[in-house]
Amino acid sequence: MLKINKVSKTFNPGTVNEKKALNAIDLVVNEGDFITIIGGNGAGKSTMMNMVAGVYPIDCGTIYLDGKNISLLAEYQRAQMIGRVFQDPMLGTAADMAIQENLAMANRRGKKRGLRWGITPKEKENFHEQLKRLGLGLEDRMTSKVGLLSGGQRQALTLLMATLIKPKLLLLDEHTAALDPRTAKKVLDLTQEIVSEQNLTTLMVTHNMQDAIHIGNRLIMMHEGQIIYDVRGEEKKKLKVSDLLRKFEEASGEEFANDRMMLG
Repeated sequence: MLKINKVSKTFNPGTVNEKKALNAIDLVVNEGDFITIIGGNGAGKSTMMNMVAGVYPIDCGTIYLDGKNISLLAEYQRAQMIGRVFQDPMLGTAADMAIQENLAMANRRGKKRGLRWGITPKEKENFHEQLKRLGLGLEDRMTSKVGLLSGGQRQALTLLMATLIKPKLLLLDEHTAALDPRTAKKVLDLTQEIVSEQNLTTLMVTHNMQDAIHIGNRLIMMHEGQIIYDVRGEEKKKLKVSDLLRKFEEASGEEFANDRMMLG
């Protein structure tokens, strides 16, 4: 479903702030893969997500999505095929618009717009049912502005919006990191439920090694813009945090220095 071939990205080239974020990275993602991505600060995790989403242009290499070369497509063109949930709950929704209006925008992603009424009765009925499954009472607040919601409610809504029309690829960039533990677990459980139901091809960056081990069918570890470890299936299920730390030291030649991930 996704093929990243020899993709590199350097920020601020030729200056004192030069940073090589991705170094000829290769990754093949099969349809239905749910890949968790871990790595220290500056490993290239979010940069890889941004390259796929089209936030920044790549320096070299190619990116294919469902057999189509999307390397030169603009971000808005890729958005028709890619669903994304960000770390910041404030991103991904329009705060001054109602819940149902946000859902209506998501429901028409990639479709031609006309001059008909904004939200049809059929759409409202569908949105009500979709919101009900969140278990947050949002189905009874469809006309409320999104800006009035808590961070966890907004993140759950963003996840629903990203998957309302099945995307070819779902990108989750530490989407529970800004939430309290209880809310984070609820959003993570909802994530697994939706991904499983729709058999979504998913990439999820996480700072929690336990989550990385227990969620999805495949795990990759990044360091200095490269993938240094790729494990899947039964081998992944048997992993422990200590195994990941050892693998990192073996592959990189240095100790893992991200306290947030180790404590998580």
